[in-house]
Amino acid sequence: MSTRYWLAVVSRDHVRRGVELGFTQANHGKRAAVERMSAGDGLVYYSPRTGMREGEPIKSFTALGTIAEGPAWQVEEAGGCFRPWRRAVDYDRDARQVPIDDLRTELDLTSVPNWGIVLRRGLVELTAHDFELISRAMVGQ
Repeated sequence: MSTRYWLAVVSRDHVRRGVELGFTQANHGKRAAVERMSAGDGLVYYSPRTGMREGEPIKSFTALGTIAEGPAWQVEEAGGCFRPWRRAVDYDRDARQVPIDDLRTELDLTSVPNWGIVLRRGLVELTAHDFELISRAMVGQ
């Protein structure tokens, strides 16, 4: 099986929590989203804003990692009303926030009209080219 690359659209506040705790969840915790990922796949986050519904617009790539070994699991959040599915991620702690505008002219993702609509899916498969370009910008390699 070949490596795949994923872009998850998540507010920066939620990204930071996932990085701190070493997990990812996508599409509001739906199982199907994290089940598409496999160990060794690359993951990058794009955050339109600092907060989920409010907060400063940042339109930036905010975290970078690799899906870790192990299956998806379900957790019960506060009060039992929210039961998201998650996958373990090995995050690159040296990755820095990079505005999408810095890379827009070079990305396959943004080469089509109305590319922003694609981001509304919440989890988008990236090309290897885009993942490498974003990774280099975030970690300087």
